[in-house]
Formats: sequence, structure tokens, C-alpha cells
Amino acid sequence: MTRHVRDMVLAFVVAGLVIAVGNWVGYETVPTEALPGLLLVIGISLAGVGVQKVLPGNIPTVLYVAVIAIVLSLPVTPGSTQMIAWADAIDVQAITTPLLAYVAIGVGSSLADFAKLGWKSVIVGSGVFLGTFLGSALIAEVVLRLQGVV
Repeated sequence: MTRHVRDMVLAFVVAGLVIAVGNWVGYETVPTEALPGLLLVIGISLAGVGVQKVLPGNIPTVLYVAVIAIVLSLPVTPGSTQMIAWADAIDVQAITTPLLAYVAIGVGSSLADFAKLGWKSVIVGSGVFLGTFLGSALIAEVVLRLQGVV
């Protein structure tokens, strides 16, 4: 196993441990109950990285991970019901904690590059975040009104 692959597997395992602790503390799911789901999520993520490395083109890894997860959760896939039950033991918000920590480390390590972008990038970034938030809120409002929830 190459050092890069070993480091990647280790990073996913550490993230899995952080997710397990966050899921336990925040959502009271015992880590042993979440373990099959964590292993499944880690496996799908590693498979997506592997597929991205093998296939030609410049397609983001997250697309491969999403496609693999969707295919595994289709009703025609054998064992999909069990895999969905395993993944259901993990709260999505518990996953965002290590993800955001990783992003913060990535941005922090390239803070000098970020500072070179200047004040205009802060305005553009804020506009993008605001637009995304308002767009999501608008879509949610429309859907909830159509369903008669609000």
C-alpha cells in the first residue's frame, strides 16, 4: 500500500471516529450501532476516490461518491434496505463537524493565498453565500407552501 493511500485511509478512519463521537454525544447513538454505517460511508468514500483516480477526466470525486451511494441505495440493489438502515444510524450533522474542520485546516494552511485574492473575493464570496442561502430559503418556502405545511 502506498503512503498516499495509507494516509487517505487513515484520514477517513480518523474522520469516522470523530463522526462516531459527534453522533454519540450530539444524537445519543451508541458508536457500536453506528459502526456499520460508518464503515459503509468510509468504504463508499474510498471507492469514490479510487474510481476518480482510475477513470480519465477531471470529474470531482464527490460526484463518484454520490453515484456509488445512489446505486447502492436503489431498491434493485441487493442489500440496499440494510445499507440504508446502517447509514440511517448516522446523523448528517455529525458528519459536517469533521468536514468543516478539514475545510478550516485547508483554508488555514493557504491563508496567504487567500489573502492575495483581496477584498473583492470577500464581497463575491459573501454574495455567493447570501444568494445560495436566499435561494434555498425560497425553494423551501415554495415547497412547504405547496405541501400545505406553512
